[in-house]
Amino acid sequence: MERREFLKGSIRLSIGATSLAVASSATSTVAPPEPGHRILDLELFDAHRQRPVPARLYLPLRASSVRSVPLVVFSHGLGGSRLGYSYLARHWAQAGLASLHPQHVGSDSAVWRGNPLEVLQRLQSAAREAEALARVLDLRFAVNEVLASDQGRLIDASRMAVAGHSYGANTAMLLAGARVNAGSAYAGEIADRRMLAAILISAPPLLGQGPAQQVLGGVNVPTLHITSLEDTINLPGYRSTVEDRIAIYEAMTGSPKTLAVYNTGGHSIFTDRTTRSGPEASARVKAATQELCALFLRHLFRPGGEPRDALRPAFHTAADSVPVEPPNALEGRRETREWFYRHRELLHRFVTPEHQWLPEGKVIDTR
Repeated sequence: MERREFLKGSIRLSIGATSLAVASSATSTVAPPEPGHRILDLELFDAHRQRPVPARLYLPLRASSVRSVPLVVFSHGLGGSRLGYSYLARHWAQAGLASLHPQHVGSDSAVWRGNPLEVLQRLQSAAREAEALARVLDLRFAVNEVLASDQGRLIDASRMAVAGHSYGANTAMLLAGARVNAGSAYAGEIADRRMLAAILISAPPLLGQGPAQQVLGGVNVPTLHITSLEDTINLPGYRSTVEDRIAIYEAMTGSPKTLAVYNTGGHSIFTDRTTRSGPEASARVKAATQELCALFLRHLFRPGGEPRDALRPAFHTAADSVPVEPPNALEGRRETREWFYRHRELLHRFVTPEHQWLPEGKVIDTR
């Protein structure tokens, strides 16, 4: 199958490090301040690609030039915008993590506007190979622009991660090191080694690229996979279920990985919308998700040390491969345990690099 088929398939199911020689112009506006963080709307323009890349940046108020903060760059799903997934961004900012949300103009909310009879055509246009690659370059460009701006001094460029939902999770996987067809002219451009971890929410498979382990086995950064038993996409001629998300998790054999599977909530519950699951279930899943993401990132970017495998309670010394407890290992285990017990009524399955936590309260060692 050609690479164009990968993009077409990826977009369909998402419905519901070479340097860039770019010139750009940008303006920004400040949204009304919120407790603990501020929001900047950035009107970025990549002159090299003649492509606008509007973005929203959430900055913790605690960020300063002497106390810079980690950055998460987030890719929205098909039909989304920079305004979406605000429940995640606000929580992360409150937890001391900057969050950058670029808008992918070729596959954003504009696909739903206009003549309803032409929606399918607009979706097919968003499914072009060029758009999948453009989304990856959008993230890289936006990160580069922010780091080069006045806000760059507030961000620790050595502590960055990528995240995404649905089609945005595809984009995040590519940035994190997923392999595309070796014959592709773009194969060398996709991965961004500055990204030290990836959060993949409702991740669809990368179609047309060969066996999943071949495509994803090269991802070696810590990954957090989040889905639900009802995380299903039904489209004419296409169906994707939670089993696809689990297959992606299992295929990342080189990644220290964490998996959370909720027992309720559909594909769209991870957006800002309430969805048909209802306000109570929606609020509970969102609360658990934002907390788990922040926990994952906080332990990855532990203060005063090198990034390590998120939610992993021990690491090995280079000298003798003997497990050594990092200073905050006990705190990490305690916080992970507390998160599990606080949300276990929502969980069907929860697996960290060392343990599988069962809703019945049992913990199985998986090392």
